[in-house]
Amino acid sequence: MAKKHTGPRKSVRAARAARKPLRKAPHKSAPPNAKTGKLEPRPTLHGAAFSGPTYKAALMFALCGKPFAYKHIDLRTGVQRSPEFLAINRFGQVPAVIDGPLTLCQSAAILEYLAEKYKKFGGKNAQQRARAREWLFWDADRLSPGIFRTRAGVRGFFTFDPAVATYLREFGENGLKVLEAQLGKSKFVAGVEPTIGDIACYGVLAFAKEGKFDLASYPNITAWMSRIESMKGFKPPYELLPLHDIA
Repeated sequence: MAKKHTGPRKSVRAARAARKPLRKAPHKSAPPNAKTGKLEPRPTLHGAAFSGPTYKAALMFALCGKPFAYKHIDLRTGVQRSPEFLAINRFGQVPAVIDGPLTLCQSAAILEYLAEKYKKFGGKNAQQRARAREWLFWDADRLSPGIFRTRAGVRGFFTFDPAVATYLREFGENGLKVLEAQLGKSKFVAGVEPTIGDIACYGVLAFAKEGKFDLASYPNITAWMSRIESMKGFKPPYELLPLHDIA
């Protein structure tokens, strides 16, 4: 009679599995393409930590939960006027995004592109998409100029005639009043959900205190800013954008 074996025994399946080499999991910062299964290179954001428009693009990446490489452009050296950089951004400005074969500049265009690519913050229907873009374009025309240029004067980036400085500050305050009124009607600029319109406007107001704008005078704006700051992935400008490259 055969002796019964009582020791541990591996199954054929387990033995085969043990001989197989372990597969390396894809790096979290470069998830595989859902269709091809291949790892995709991260988009590269060219910009400057002190640049509000650069922060708008970086904040979009962060709130979408998407990694990006970062190339710091030191504007003080004039590198933005070099032939190499002008080949990336023909306007000699920041930001610019390189995503595969696409090179794109202007923060509003970048926000629209990323909203379409990642299917986030673009608006859930045609009406909301249109409203979001209204505020995106309004920001470029009526909010950013007064606040960013006033900030530039306060920080010594530019020197303005006192009359011009007064005009720019009043221009910024008028923009804040319009935004305050809208946010008294809805939680976000295009309705109950955040969109690229909010990201664009927040990217301006994140620097408003550097221009000595008193945001405490605008309770609807400060409540709205708190809502954005509580969103997953949010980081303030100087935490999100360093003064060096990120591979």
